[in-house]
Amino acid sequence: MRICVLGAGAWGAALAKVLHENGNFVKLWDINASLLAELQSGRSEKLLPGVALPTDWKTEPDFAKAVGGCEVLVLAIPSQFFREVAVKLKGHPGIFVSVTKGIEFETGETMSRILREQAPPDRVAALSGPSFAREVALGIPTTVVCACESDGTAKTVQGLFHRPEFRIYRSTDILGVEYGGALKNVIAVGAGVGDGLGYGDNTKAGLVTRALSEMRRLGVACGAQADTFSGLSGLGDLMLTCFSKQSRNRDLGERLGRGETMAAIQASHPKLAEGYPTARSAHRLAKEKKVSTPIIDEVHAMLYEGKEPKKAVRDLISRAFKAED
Repeated sequence: MRICVLGAGAWGAALAKVLHENGNFVKLWDINASLLAELQSGRSEKLLPGVALPTDWKTEPDFAKAVGGCEVLVLAIPSQFFREVAVKLKGHPGIFVSVTKGIEFETGETMSRILREQAPPDRVAALSGPSFAREVALGIPTTVVCACESDGTAKTVQGLFHRPEFRIYRSTDILGVEYGGALKNVIAVGAGVGDGLGYGDNTKAGLVTRALSEMRRLGVACGAQADTFSGLSGLGDLMLTCFSKQSRNRDLGERLGRGETMAAIQASHPKLAEGYPTARSAHRLAKEKKVSTPIIDEVHAMLYEGKEPKKAVRDLISRAFKAED
């Protein structure tokens, strides 16, 4: 099939490589023309170090030319800029696949709901799960899930991406898959804070377990199915992002736990991990839905209100007694 990947960062490039290896005609678009030129050269040590990339895929800086004639559009656009790109796709007849894990702050919407303003639900899918871009690009065995309200569309997308080393499951609970993928980034920041403070495995195991309950509670309030959070895009992605040293969200939290300020972290890394904007969105969404999210609340307080990490942990642990849910 003719496929355009919109957003040529590490994740977009890795997925484009998978699609290319499966025999599809692949085009990559990004607002950064120099990045496209680097990807066309067959190497990008900045994005995917040590990975040999195709040289016969097509990079296209012109948006209209990039999407024109494509049957599938894969959107790997950061959540803050997702709508800006999505609105340009209104009327496009292809299948839209979001691979972005985030929640829009102003509306609380997932990326698929933004896309559904431009195309019918049966042509909008989401791909998510425990997956680091470089490992996918290197062909290290990885398992993710594709979701769409139309099982037929999910099967189509499943077939496009599936490889012996990249197994794709499918689901019709697109909201559950998306909320799981987005909310776990916020929790990973909290897990990193624990690492930065020097806490141990007991702390992190407890955090991850209670966070899963919190993620499920908020997701269900937003229309997701509870069981989805026990799957790849929920528990699977949560474990990967909270425990791996490769996680940018966990690293952000670790730096906070070691005493760095958000101003200093942002000065050294202007492009912050997705957990940073998602914490703001998730905190607002939980308040709107009147859902209790103590872990998300404390992560938000550390990121946006300057709360001292040790105090955030104390406040979490000293909450009133309750039964486990």
